[in-house]
Amino acid sequence: MSDCLFCKIVEGAIPAKMVFDDEHCIAFRDINPQAPTHVLIVPRKHIATLNDLGDADEALVGHLHLVASRLAKAEGLTGYRTLFNTNREAGQTVFHIHLHLLGGRAFAWPPG
Repeated sequence: MSDCLFCKIVEGAIPAKMVFDDEHCIAFRDINPQAPTHVLIVPRKHIATLNDLGDADEALVGHLHLVASRLAKAEGLTGYRTLFNTNREAGQTVFHIHLHLLGGRAFAWPPG
């Protein structure tokens, strides 16, 4: 998508502080971190929201979580949170799915 911020980062047209890159996704540090570690794991495939996932995307979403687990280990995190925001009501601001990996501080429950 030509106007999608994350598609532009995936393409390399906009710089980001990359921490991971493979054939399925990239991961980079959030520019407005909500925790000492705040990484966004973004699929290369443009999918606007979780509501737009299809059956063919099942392995991709699983892969994003595996990447999050590996990055958490590499960051030395023993406790961390992963989450997707879906649509504006849940705080989604970039309409290209992305998994947040947050850690390095205690989190409250329920969130928000």
